[in-house]
Amino acid sequence: MKRCIDNVRTKMVMVVAHSGGEMPTTRTKGKTERGENINLRASRRQKLLIDRAANALGRSRSDFMLDIACREAESILLDRRYFFLSADDFERFTAMLDRPPKDNPRLRRLLQSRAPWDR
Repeated sequence: MKRCIDNVRTKMVMVVAHSGGEMPTTRTKGKTERGENINLRASRRQKLLIDRAANALGRSRSDFMLDIACREAESILLDRRYFFLSADDFERFTAMLDRPPKDNPRLRRLLQSRAPWDR
């Protein structure tokens, strides 16, 4: 019988304060680092929608599409919630989780120190 473990999902959230001027944007890597082509077929409506969104961010269609596609791909790959193990693998997995952690003086010192925002 296979058992299912709910994997832990982590999500990084960044909050950035910005005042005045044009909003900063995240750019994909420069053209010199790109060596592969990705070809897509889209309806006129889809193309216009993508162009409007890219223009709203001051980005080219290619940069916009590549950035959004890569973000979504990372999200999908990081969001794997379930994995299946055989009974033997499940026992080994739970034994590893139940084992006490190895002594780590640097981690202990870090956890005992005050957070920078509390100083």
